[in-house]
Amino acid sequence: MKNIIKYTGGVLALAGMMSLQSCDKDFADTNTNPDAVSTPIPQYIFTKAQYDGMARQFIFLQGTMQYTTSYNDVAGFGSKYNAAQNGQSFAAFANAYPNEINELGIVIKAVKNDPSKINLLAEAMIWRVYCFSRLTDLYGDIPYFQAVQGYDSANYKPAYDAQKDIYADMLSQLDLAAQNLDASKATYGAADLIYGGATDKWKKFAYSLMLRCAMRMTKVDAASAKTWATKAIAGGVITADADVAKMSYLSSGQDINKNPMALNLWNSDYIAQNGNTNTEGGKYQDVFINYLKNTNDPRLPVISVVWNGGVPDTTSSIQKGMPATLANAKPANFVTYSEPNPKTVLQLGSPFLVFTAAESYFLLTEAALRGWYTGATASTLYQNGISAAMRQWSLIGGAAGTISTSAINTYVANNPLNIAGTFDQQMNQIYTQFWVSLFPDAQEVFASFRRTGYPALTPNNYPGNATGGQFFRRMEYPISEATLNADSYSAAVARQGSNDFMTHIWWDK
Repeated sequence: MKNIIKYTGGVLALAGMMSLQSCDKDFADTNTNPDAVSTPIPQYIFTKAQYDGMARQFIFLQGTMQYTTSYNDVAGFGSKYNAAQNGQSFAAFANAYPNEINELGIVIKAVKNDPSKINLLAEAMIWRVYCFSRLTDLYGDIPYFQAVQGYDSANYKPAYDAQKDIYADMLSQLDLAAQNLDASKATYGAADLIYGGATDKWKKFAYSLMLRCAMRMTKVDAASAKTWATKAIAGGVITADADVAKMSYLSSGQDINKNPMALNLWNSDYIAQNGNTNTEGGKYQDVFINYLKNTNDPRLPVISVVWNGGVPDTTSSIQKGMPATLANAKPANFVTYSEPNPKTVLQLGSPFLVFTAAESYFLLTEAALRGWYTGATASTLYQNGISAAMRQWSLIGGAAGTISTSAINTYVANNPLNIAGTFDQQMNQIYTQFWVSLFPDAQEVFASFRRTGYPALTPNNYPGNATGGQFFRRMEYPISEATLNADSYSAAVARQGSNDFMTHIWWDK
């Protein structure tokens, strides 16, 4: 038996060696996917990076900015800051690097040495700044200069960079990209889901992002904020409805093709469309609805419904927001509370407004108050911002989102900027309108709120919250960072402050 085993073992070993030699000859042919490509196609990857850059819309921040709430502790984390649900804040960090940040790195590497593809490079740089700005504004210090270098440089533990340095580079990148855009060169064309490759519009988007980033720095570096804001305004920001940066989506097909905010709201709460069996117990919050009602805002019936006898009713007088203090018990009158209008806010095929004319006008209003812009009065800019914000709902909901010119003019006339008020009083007005006007983009409102303190919302001191009854100031890094990238993580915490909700990021003073 031993001899048989020894013999057969030797034969098998020899056969294995011969087999390996044979396989080695045809290894490349037999192990190559015939449907794959050997070099990346920038257009395809850029489209994916645009989708991924918009995919993580944090609907719990809608609760934080008191647009929505829920009687459920888990779903209501954003409005209740429930300590048991801290992990909800990890997602942006955990998903951005393997997706849009990595994808944009591949695109930039593929096109950066080809002068004929200068627009592809410039637009990828601009979109990268957009994605990184959203990320750093949530967490503060993050991996930036060494990000996604694992494949090229085997750097799997990138350093976290100070937000101050990240901002300085993002502004420089926007400046360079805007100058390099060339209408005579090739673009992404239809692969660009925001502007279809229109270089003039991408330039306005770049300068608008520059203005946004510049105004973020008003409390930590006013001199640089003024310099960059002035440059952005001179370059030309988005002020026309036709130039609004909006991401296009489809109402059917794969989920990646659908408006992520609408899809998230739809699946998490409103899919039943009856106002009563909402999956996670969500409704509009009373703070938001009360403000719209008290100011006779014509946007109220555009964005809100009450399910009345199984029919979505937009009548303003019956709209009612739910309090954020409810605790794990569905109220008996739940169906009578307002929720998002299925014809506007919940439209899966509606565009997501990435950067609007309204935002530009409100930032310009502040710049005018500071004496950094003299092209129009603060009062006029403020009125333009309100008007643009109301018109933009037609971009989202078509006829259902259209507000008449007369209704807009009446609201504007009844809500002028108090030019006789103090700087602080006018800032309160500007950024309260900002809060209303940028809905449902709660993430940008959350950033503006932390910088300005407006709108003057009252935090929800809910039992078991993670913040001592205060608004949280940042998201928490994923727990995995403390083990997988321990040294870099520890350096960031030592520089910025503990990894918790109440640590202030650089520009939040």
